[in-house]
Amino acid sequence: MLALYDATRAGKIPTAEIVVVISDKADAAGLKLAHERGIETLAIERKSRKRDEHEQEIVAALQARRIDLICLAGYMRLLSPCFIDAFRRRILNIHPSLLPSFPGLDAQRQALDHGVKFSGCTVHFVDETLDGGPIVAQRVVPVLDGDTVDTLSARILEQEHQLYAEAVRSVLSA
Repeated sequence: MLALYDATRAGKIPTAEIVVVISDKADAAGLKLAHERGIETLAIERKSRKRDEHEQEIVAALQARRIDLICLAGYMRLLSPCFIDAFRRRILNIHPSLLPSFPGLDAQRQALDHGVKFSGCTVHFVDETLDGGPIVAQRVVPVLDGDTVDTLSARILEQEHQLYAEAVRSVLSA
């Protein structure tokens, strides 16, 4: 989220404005960081509600603000078909692997366990499948001898910050 904020402030995504940051956790660090930067924040907690009820509240909040593009950052749940249909081809996600390889959790661990020589990150449109929507952009990161999950993750994260902004710019200019 901060990388996208910084990119918009630096003019790297000239047509973008971050309108709102939403989290399902009231104590999410991203909410505090966004608030400090003057961005509207909303905590829409799951509590004991059903997924559809929770997501409908988020959809309503986004539609009320006339959001053109949703950028997921650290959102670790699959979105329902209702949510996706409300914003089809307007939801982006970033994932720390070269999809379709290593979807889901622990992508860096999966890459190391499989002994790949290259990993990276992918920005993709969100659809009903786990990390399976159409790919917008990818960036390759070498896997070095002696890499750990932490060292590989750090190198991928550096590239994620750059790639996400480039992908958003590309999608908005299309």
